[in-house]
Amino acid sequence: MKALVLAEKPSVAREIARVLGCNSKNKGYLEGPKYVVTWALGHLVTLAEPEEYDDKYKTWRLEDLPMMPKEMKLKVIKESSHQFYAIKTLMKRGDLSELIIATDAGREGELVARWIMEEAKWKKPFKRLWISSQTDAAIRQGFAQLKPGSAYNTLYDSAVCRAEADWLIGLNVTRALTTKYNAQLNAGRVQTPTLAMIVQREQEIRKFVPKDYWTVRADFGDYFGDWRDKSQQGRIFDEAKAEVIKTKVRGGQGRISELKVESKSEPAPLAYDLTELQRDANKRFGFSAQKTLSTLQGLYERHKLVTYPRTDSRYLTTDMVPTLPGRLKSIAIGEYAALVRPILAKPLNITKRLVDNSKVTDHHAIIPTDQFVQLSALNPDERKLYDLIVKRFIAVLYPPLKYDRITLITNVEGEEFFSRGKVINQLGWKEVYGKTMDQDGEEKDDNLPEQLLQSQKKGDIKQIKDCKTIKSQTKPPARYTEATLLSAMESPGKFIGDEELRDAVKNSGLGTPATRAEIIEKIINTDYVERRGKELVPTSKGIQLIDLVSSELKSPELTAKWEQVLAEIARGQGNKARFMEGIREYAVKIVKEVVNSDITFKADNVSRVKCPDCGKYLMTIKGKRGRMLVCPDRECGHRETAEPQLSHFRCPQCKKKMPIIEKKTGPAVRCSTCGFSEKLQDFKAGLQSARSGGKVNKKLIETYSDKESIGTSLGDLLKAALQQTDTEKP
Repeated sequence: MKALVLAEKPSVAREIARVLGCNSKNKGYLEGPKYVVTWALGHLVTLAEPEEYDDKYKTWRLEDLPMMPKEMKLKVIKESSHQFYAIKTLMKRGDLSELIIATDAGREGELVARWIMEEAKWKKPFKRLWISSQTDAAIRQGFAQLKPGSAYNTLYDSAVCRAEADWLIGLNVTRALTTKYNAQLNAGRVQTPTLAMIVQREQEIRKFVPKDYWTVRADFGDYFGDWRDKSQQGRIFDEAKAEVIKTKVRGGQGRISELKVESKSEPAPLAYDLTELQRDANKRFGFSAQKTLSTLQGLYERHKLVTYPRTDSRYLTTDMVPTLPGRLKSIAIGEYAALVRPILAKPLNITKRLVDNSKVTDHHAIIPTDQFVQLSALNPDERKLYDLIVKRFIAVLYPPLKYDRITLITNVEGEEFFSRGKVINQLGWKEVYGKTMDQDGEEKDDNLPEQLLQSQKKGDIKQIKDCKTIKSQTKPPARYTEATLLSAMESPGKFIGDEELRDAVKNSGLGTPATRAEIIEKIINTDYVERRGKELVPTSKGIQLIDLVSSELKSPELTAKWEQVLAEIARGQGNKARFMEGIREYAVKIVKEVVNSDITFKADNVSRVKCPDCGKYLMTIKGKRGRMLVCPDRECGHRETAEPQLSHFRCPQCKKKMPIIEKKTGPAVRCSTCGFSEKLQDFKAGLQSARSGGKVNKKLIETYSDKESIGTSLGDLLKAALQQTDTEKP
């Protein structure tokens, strides 16, 4: 008897099959002596659409909401159904005694496999492959230590709750908003509070009124000092006061009244989890969260150079410590060799900042594997990301940065001027980064710049060489970048008023590390937010949406609580039925709020193009194939591309090139200058008719078609033109 192995992607399946000796290629699977390896294409099965529960849901109407199926149904995704049925056929084979789930080791990966098993009615035993890297050694070890499939039932329960909650809340509130305001609006339990944070920040920026302030700086010759008051604040909002201080001390003498030397030790940053890596890649390279995740997935699956990407842990487990020397040797190439050499020359410095079993959940931190590295095989983006991961891994094994922080106060006529410096005693982990990482730390919190101060002594008399006031302005809070938004999504506590709840959700957040990139992309693709450089700026549509939705739905508080319960369900500590009951009750509530709302929505995406079917102005929206023009009348349903590509067809009336547009009745040509329009099929048939009907002036055809086919209207024009020519002949 053989075992059926179900991977999540064909590329992963091929690697597993190679390691397991499955060399026989078949349509949809690979087979060997002991195993048959097949694959999904991501999700092959999903929750059924509303209209599959009741035909009335084919039409979007407020009176049919909320949609509350008693039991949620599954359906096979049409586009990838061929692979589902290939798997289902395999599952019916009598020589397959068990199934091994080898999808991604996480909540969504579990859901991918279990829904396929449920829809295909798999009743035989199943086990779980749970690995954190795709190397041959990790795959062999994983198959040698397969876990019972039932051990992950609670993870599956959590995944189902997440999916059903998103369906019940997302589809109900989306239909309610869309039908109420006759606009393409959608909301969800994670994307809406994420959008709300961006909108709130934008409102703070718009309300912000800048204020002028002044600082006073004294030049003591070999160093300078910045004035501070008794509470160590340096901003002066009264120019006259700043001038008084400047006049008072200018030309005078000061004395170093205080000189403090503090020995500081700064440990290396923790190893990467997905969110921290996405933040760093955004700050350093401008990568979007989604780009980082997809690039990282390639390093994990294709190159096998890093461990499992979708992790929320920044620590390793004790059983991984023996593998660390091998990982270090594998990366000891190129510029990394000189950094690795001193670590391997003595016993590794293993601390709680790297290894802590209590802080590892499903997966450990992202670190390099022991796979041989060929840097030339990586594309530029992969190279940048791999460099971050390798250097962070090396750095965490280096000793801490040690330095003396020197703070001195120079007193002049009763006014205090503060100066700060740093003396490096041990570069430690900073050596890994050289000059590529800012050498800053807590000392910059009060904006005192670094300078050389080690030659100064307490009690020294200092002559002021110069003193000046510097005018500045207060600045509004910065707009979110993807890096700062990821931080806010990870720790939404500051947006939660209730102190007890804020503490309770500090370890959860909005979404998960695996889904946050997708959420950010979704609010951008739906025109709620736009990228301006690195900044995320809400659109008019996004700002209005936040006014339309329930106050609870846009608060991180409720969503963070839900994520916390989902995590508890995954650990076997939460109540699945109680959670879903609460979700259903909330879905009913938010639909009622939308129905009863008296807030108006003003669309800002109305085009100047009229619908050819009903005459209403079309709306510009984002579609799967680019921007589309859509009729606001849902019963009309006209759709066409907003930026159609010009064809070689020329208008028979004004001779301008015409684009091809998509209409309900099929493709058509339409002149944007004079409005001439005809079905593409008829337009092409016309030229064919003109060509087969006798002598045709080739130059005349080329004038209208650029050697392309022309339709009936143009054909008639050509015939008429030829007849006119014949009549005029003497």
